[in-house]
Amino acid sequence: MAGANPFQSLLKEINVNGETFHYFDIASFPEYRELPYSVRVLLESAVRNCDNFQVLEKDVRGILRWKQLKGTPTSDDELEIPFKPARVILQDFTGVPAVVDFAAMRDAVLKLGGDPDRINPICPSDLVIDHSVQVDFARSEDALAKNQDLEFERNKERFTFLKWGAKAFNNMLIIPPGSGIVHQVNLEYLARVVFQDAAKDGAARMLYPDSVVGTDSHTTMINGLGVVGWGVGGIEAEAVMLGQAISMLLPEVIGYKLVGKLNPLVTSTDLVLTITKHLRQIGVVGKFVEFFGPGVSELSIADRATISNMCPEYGATVGYFPVDKNALDYLRQTNRAEEKVRVIEAYLKATDQLRDFGNAEQDPVFTQIVELDLASVVTSVSGPKRPHDRVAVSEMQQDFRQCLVSKVGFKGFAVPEAEMSAEGSFSWTDGKTYALRHGSVVIAAITSCTNTSNPSVMLGAGLLAKKAVEAGLKVAPYIKTSLSPGSGVVTYYLKESGVIPALEELGFNVVGYGCMTCIGNSGPLDDNVANTIEKNNLVCCGVLSGNRNFEGRIHPNTRANYLASPLLVIAYALAGTVDIDFEKQPLGTRPDGSAVFLRDIWPTRAEIQTVEQKHVIPAMFRDVYEKVELGSDSWQGLNAPTGKLYPWDTQSTYIKRPPFFDGMTRDLPKIGNIVNARALLNLGDSVTTDHISPAGSIARNSPAARFLSDRGLTPRDFNSYGSRRGNDDIMARGTFANIRLVNKLVPRPGPRTLHIPSGEEMDVFDCAQRYAGEGTPLIALVGKDYGSGSSRDWAAKGPYLLGIKAVIAESYERIHRSNLVGMGIVPLQYLAGQNAESLGLTGQELFSIAIPESCKPHERIPVSTDCGKQFEVIVRFDTEVDLEYFRNGGILNYMIRKMID
Repeated sequence: MAGANPFQSLLKEINVNGETFHYFDIASFPEYRELPYSVRVLLESAVRNCDNFQVLEKDVRGILRWKQLKGTPTSDDELEIPFKPARVILQDFTGVPAVVDFAAMRDAVLKLGGDPDRINPICPSDLVIDHSVQVDFARSEDALAKNQDLEFERNKERFTFLKWGAKAFNNMLIIPPGSGIVHQVNLEYLARVVFQDAAKDGAARMLYPDSVVGTDSHTTMINGLGVVGWGVGGIEAEAVMLGQAISMLLPEVIGYKLVGKLNPLVTSTDLVLTITKHLRQIGVVGKFVEFFGPGVSELSIADRATISNMCPEYGATVGYFPVDKNALDYLRQTNRAEEKVRVIEAYLKATDQLRDFGNAEQDPVFTQIVELDLASVVTSVSGPKRPHDRVAVSEMQQDFRQCLVSKVGFKGFAVPEAEMSAEGSFSWTDGKTYALRHGSVVIAAITSCTNTSNPSVMLGAGLLAKKAVEAGLKVAPYIKTSLSPGSGVVTYYLKESGVIPALEELGFNVVGYGCMTCIGNSGPLDDNVANTIEKNNLVCCGVLSGNRNFEGRIHPNTRANYLASPLLVIAYALAGTVDIDFEKQPLGTRPDGSAVFLRDIWPTRAEIQTVEQKHVIPAMFRDVYEKVELGSDSWQGLNAPTGKLYPWDTQSTYIKRPPFFDGMTRDLPKIGNIVNARALLNLGDSVTTDHISPAGSIARNSPAARFLSDRGLTPRDFNSYGSRRGNDDIMARGTFANIRLVNKLVPRPGPRTLHIPSGEEMDVFDCAQRYAGEGTPLIALVGKDYGSGSSRDWAAKGPYLLGIKAVIAESYERIHRSNLVGMGIVPLQYLAGQNAESLGLTGQELFSIAIPESCKPHERIPVSTDCGKQFEVIVRFDTEVDLEYFRNGGILNYMIRKMID
C-alpha cells in the first residue's frame, strides 16, 4: 500500500505575485547539476510521487545515479524506473478507441461486481478532434465549409460519442473539430510548462514541471517548449489516465550541440530534415536527445518545435529543448497570463531548470555529444518513401531519376528502361490537354503540425506565393493543392499579412483545420488523373510539408512522396514535377516571356522575420483560443446521450463495444505454450503501423468494404479506417490491409496471404478467420524496426483479433512493442545476427514456442518447427511490469482487476 513520501523534507515554499506555492527542492541533491535537464523532469516526478508503492525510494536514488549508469556510451547497466506524467493528450483517431475502451471497462467492472464509476481519468486528459477531416474539396472558396460539413456528416456518431464521453468522464477536456492539429493546439494553448495545481483544503498550490504522454507519435513536438513528452500506445496511455506510472528504462541522453547560424535562404524544415538523417545514422532509438549550445538561441520556439516534432522520424524517445527566456517570451506571445509566466519563471529558477544556452557552465553531463554547424544546412527534401532519406534540392533531379531505375526498395521503383519516357494525357475542364510523366506532381499540400505551427515557413510560403503571382506564374489546375493550417491563428496572421489572396490564386485555399494529407486524408484525385497514372504505370508524386511519407500513406496513386518546407511545396507545385533542377531550369515565364527561376521569388529569412514580428501577436491567440472549447454550431447542435454507461447501438458501424473483456474473470488466466502455430505473414524490414493498421481510405474490394456493403453502405459512406477505430469489426478487417504490404508468402504486394494447408491465396482477414475455424494459433515473422511510424494501438489490437499470439522480429519500434505487450501478444526477438532468412525459415512451417510460467524479462526461450529447425529467441518483456500485464492478458485487463480489488 502507498505510504508517506520519504522526501517530504524537500518540500519548500516560494512566494510569487503575493501567493505562496509549494515545490520539491530537487536541486538540493548533490548529483543534480550533472543531470541532463530532461532527466531532471523524470527525477522531480519520482520525488513528488514517491510513495514506496508505485514509486520507490530506490527509484529516486537510481535516477540520481544517472551519470554512473548512463554517463558514457560504454555504460550499459539497465535500470527500470517509473514515471508518472502530469497529463495525457489524445487525438480522435486514437482517442475514440481509448474512450471506447473506457466505456467497455465500465461495463466489465459492473459485470464483475465492481463500481463502474471508478473508471475515470485520474490524470488530466485532453482530447483534440483533428484527424477526421479530409481533403474532399480543394481549390475553391467554399472548400473549407464543404469539407467540414462532410466531416460532420461522416463522423456524427463518433462526435456524438465523444461528446458523451466529455460529460460522462471526469477530468477530460475535449477540443471540438475545426480547432486545429492536436500538437499545435498543445503548443499554443494546452501546455502548462509548469503545473500550478489547484489549492486543496486551504493548502498552498503545488508547482511541478509539465510532462505529457500522448497517443500520437508526434507528441514530442511539445519538447520544443521545454515540456518532456512522448508518444505511447493508446493502451499504455489509458493506464496512465487511470493513475498508473509508466515503466521505462533510465535513458541514455545524447547531447546534440548546435553552433553557428542558418543560411538566410534555408528554413527550419531544411534543418529538421538534416538533423533527422544525421541522428538516424548515429542511432538514437530508445534514447533521449537533448539540444544545447549557442546555436539553440538562434532558433525560435516554433523552429525548435519543428525539430522536436520529427523526433519519431529520427527514432529517439524525446528531442528536448530545456526552457529558456525565448520559451517564456513565447508563452507571452501566445497569450498565456503574465502572472502564470512569472510563477513558471520563479519555479524554474528555484529548481535550476531555466536554461541559458549561451552559458556553457550550465551544460550537464551527456552520454555522448554530437555537433551540427547550422551554417552547413542546405535546402532539402526527404523521400521518396522515408522521412529520414534527405536529399539536397540541388541534387533532387539526379536522385529522383536514380530512384526510378534502382531496384524496388526505399530508394527505388525499378522502372524498366523501355518505360522511362512513359506519358499519359487527359483533358481537363478548361478544355486543355495535360500530360503526366514520371515525377509529375499531382498532390501539393501545406499540411501537418510539423510546419503549420511555424510562422516563419508559413509566412515564407505566403511571400513566395505573392512573388510568384506577381511574376505571372500559375499552378496546373489538375494538381490537388491544399492548405490545412494547424490552428486558426495561422489563417489569422496569413490574412493580416496580406498573402492569402496569392495563396488562393495558386490553388492553396484553406481546406480544413486538422491533420489532413499528412495522415492520408488527402481525399480522392480526379478520375482523369488517377486513371492516367494507373493506365501508364507512372511514378507520380505528392509533395507535402508533413512528417511522414511512408509508401501507401499519402495516396494510393502517389508512389513517390517528398517531405518539404511549405515554400518548396509551392515551388514544386509551380514546376509541376520533381524532375527539375531549380538552378538551371525556370519555374515558368513572365508575361513578357522572360524566365522566372525559383531564386527570383524566394524570400530571405530577414524578409520573413519582418513580416512575422509585425503580424504574429498575442491578440490573435487570445481571439482564437478564448472560444476554442465552444466549438462550431454543428458541434453545439449534437445531441449526446447522458449517463455513466454508454448505450451501445448494435447497428452502429462506427462505435461498438469491443470484445477484449468477453469471458474475463477475476482470476488470472493460465500462461500456456504456443503449439503448432502457423505464420499468418512473413514480412521484411521497416513494416510500419501504416502497413499493419492503415488510417486511410477503405478500398472497395477489401474485407472491410464487404462488411460495410453488407450493411447497406455505399463507397461514398465508407470513410477511412482511422475514423472507424471505434468499431473492432472494421479494424480487424483492416489489419494488414495496406496495398503496399510485402508479404513473402505471396508473389505480389498487397493485403493478401497464403492459407498454407490448402495453398489458397486470400485476404489476410479471411485467412485468419479460416485458421480460427480450424483452431490454429497464429504468429507473424517480421524483420527490423517492426511497427515503426505512428503510435497506433490498433496495430496491436488488430493482430490480437486476428488470432496472432506472438511476433518474431529482428527488432521493434519502442511504442509498438509496448502495445503488443499491452494486448497480451508475446514480442519475441531473434538472437543478434539471426533472422528468418539466415535460419532458413520460409514461413510455411508449423511453429511451437515454449513460454515458461516463470518467464523473466529478456529470457531466451526455444522455438521448434515441424521441419526439424530449432532456434532460440529473446522474450521482449523488458520489465517486470510488462510481465504483469502479460499474465493478466493485457494492460486493460490488469487495470480492471486492480479497480475491482
